[in-house]
Amino acid sequence: MKKIILLIFVFLSSFVFAKEVKELSWPKGETFLTFLEQYKIPQSLYFDLQKEDKELCSEINAGISYHLLLDEDNSLNQVLIPVSEDIQLHIAKQKDGTYKFQTLPISYQEIEETLVLETSHSPYIDIMKKTNNRNLANELIRAFKSSVNFRGMQKGDFVVIKYKQKIRLGKYFGQPEIIAAMVEINGDNNFIFRHERDGQYYDINGKSLTNFTFKTPVTYSRISSKFQKRRFHPVLKRYRAHLGVDYAAPRGTKIYAAADGRITFRGRKGGYGNTIIIQHKDGLRTLYAHQHKFKGGLRSGSKVKKGQHIGYVGSTGLSSGPHLHLGLYRNGQAIDPLRIIKVTKSKLKGNEKKVFIEYAKTMSNRLKGHTKELNVLIPTKLEDPTLSSPISIRNI
Repeated sequence: MKKIILLIFVFLSSFVFAKEVKELSWPKGETFLTFLEQYKIPQSLYFDLQKEDKELCSEINAGISYHLLLDEDNSLNQVLIPVSEDIQLHIAKQKDGTYKFQTLPISYQEIEETLVLETSHSPYIDIMKKTNNRNLANELIRAFKSSVNFRGMQKGDFVVIKYKQKIRLGKYFGQPEIIAAMVEINGDNNFIFRHERDGQYYDINGKSLTNFTFKTPVTYSRISSKFQKRRFHPVLKRYRAHLGVDYAAPRGTKIYAAADGRITFRGRKGGYGNTIIIQHKDGLRTLYAHQHKFKGGLRSGSKVKKGQHIGYVGSTGLSSGPHLHLGLYRNGQAIDPLRIIKVTKSKLKGNEKKVFIEYAKTMSNRLKGHTKELNVLIPTKLEDPTLSSPISIRNI
């Protein structure tokens, strides 16, 4: 990884350190093409891209933080736009005044910590006081909401969380990953454990704490492209990513909602063409792209049930043939749909269950033991994200 970052630094070494890099929020309604138009960059930069890169340009979400470097005449020098926790889009002005597009890995540090706290207000408030990590507080509440009633907590009950968190530019970056956690309520210990296979939470007996499941949204002939969050292509010498799974199917094949939810987008979405986005429970949402047409009667705001007909397979947008591109996101970050759709179960079975329960018992004993280390395990606490001084785009 260090060698990769070094190569990026060499590529960017010609830029002036004194110039200030602005951290901005991507405006609602802004697209990659309107961004190019704003800075008078030829739109051919986009139309000449390969299909996968064009799709990544459609992954830009309103509200994400991106970094911008302008020249003295306010023309674009460089911009870095994250489209996931691992990949960012990079546009840089060349010596001849033209612009070059790349997909680059995002440089970050990942920490693994154990947070121990004795409640004095509520888990959310206490986590915020100790870490300033709003996403961690939200994730704990989400993870336990189907198994415990937090209103029963008393002052002095313990919360123990073993988690991973990315840090970028001195700020929390992306969503924390809770490995295991314990919440004490009126003397009773309640546990959750994350399963590496599907990223879902299970209790100490191997029962899933997810109260709904996903289904494959289309009858398909084959999977033409799988999820790939970041890979360096050894022949092309470039980074590639595919933030979804492509199901090849004949034009006109019916598309169904993968789970209950509410439509939050229905329309054209850049390289994805005709697209529907559905918001589900627990911070999950699905994206159905390249549709030939939508099922009548559906619009943004419509509620849908799992298995409800929502559209038809097509090749609108940038597509080499009829297929459904399915994206799955947890708290805004792309995850592999096949990990959820293929393996979601209400309970583990057989040897997998036996191995998981042994792991859960060992981990639960560790979590209980950590309550004696209240003043020993000091978690990272970062200040609210503000840029108080200029930074170099090379370090992003």
